[in-house]
Amino acid sequence: MDLRTEILSENSRAQSLRIAAWIGPDAERFAALIHLFLHDEYRVVQRAAWIVSFVAKKYPALLAPHLPAMVARMEEPGMPVAVKRNVLRILQYLPVPESLQGPVMNSCFAFLEDPLEAVAVKAFSMTVLANLAKDYPDIKNEIRLLIAAELENNPTPAIRSRARKVLKAIQ
Repeated sequence: MDLRTEILSENSRAQSLRIAAWIGPDAERFAALIHLFLHDEYRVVQRAAWIVSFVAKKYPALLAPHLPAMVARMEEPGMPVAVKRNVLRILQYLPVPESLQGPVMNSCFAFLEDPLEAVAVKAFSMTVLANLAKDYPDIKNEIRLLIAAELENNPTPAIRSRARKVLKAIQ
């Protein structure tokens, strides 16, 4: 299968699931997908992101060698929102390796503070920070302050729902 061609052939959940099933637990195929996700044109990155999240959910161990590159790419200015959104979506469900906790925490705080950041990126950032607060309880107050500001400035249903859950989790 030519992975890039298949990704571009159809933009649907069914196609994404088909490609994810083809990748399965194969580390080489997953590495090829990650390469497209991190380095290709916007449309490929956007579609690959969905497949990455499907594979990562089923085979989280495949992510370990790629997390440093994913986190570094997420931090780059001008990165497509699909990259940030899907890296954070994945990080919600995984323990963040200690070596990446600082950069991930800094990125999540920056995303929450940015008034132009996408709602999904902010919502996922809240959850990732709540998870990190278990190991770093000192950040709970800063999380609360940023959530309060977000609720005041951008009270979308997604933000309100996620804020409630995160605030309950960090009590």
